[in-house]
Amino acid sequence: MQTAIFAGGCFWCIEAVYNQIQGVQSAVSGYIGGHLADPSYRQVCDSDTGHAEAVKIEFDPQQISYQTLLDIFFAIHNPTALNRQGNDIGTQYRSEIFYLNDQQKQLAEQTIIELQPHFSAPIVTKISPVTTFYPAENYHQGYFLQNPNTGYCSMVVAPKYLKAKVKFAELWKTDL
Repeated sequence: MQTAIFAGGCFWCIEAVYNQIQGVQSAVSGYIGGHLADPSYRQVCDSDTGHAEAVKIEFDPQQISYQTLLDIFFAIHNPTALNRQGNDIGTQYRSEIFYLNDQQKQLAEQTIIELQPHFSAPIVTKISPVTTFYPAENYHQGYFLQNPNTGYCSMVVAPKYLKAKVKFAELWKTDL
């Protein structure tokens, strides 16, 4: 198994998609890139801990490549929005790839170069070395599938989830 860590706005959106992708053993919502040890959701949202909401993905590289995970990442969020995704505003919603080795760093850099001509604004996704990842509180894990009818989930998460389900149908685990 290998690990990928991506931040692309609210972790509920990212985690919901990756947990449905074949070859992904788990996608866990959490926090990374800040200066406070073991932050809480409230601290990340209310103060300047420096953390991003992110998802740690454990995947089988014999079933899915890191490149394919990157392709999904760039398809399910807006990499040109600085410190925001839709109405979610703040540095915790930034677009960032946390690489675990030189190969991941190079693939992320190359992917941004290749994708830039397809966007009308500059891609602002940061590429950073991995730091400590702190899993979010239990109620955040699998949040969308457990709460699909809440306002935020139906208005924000569901459209991204359904877009990914169509775009990456051949990679989808289940027909939820």
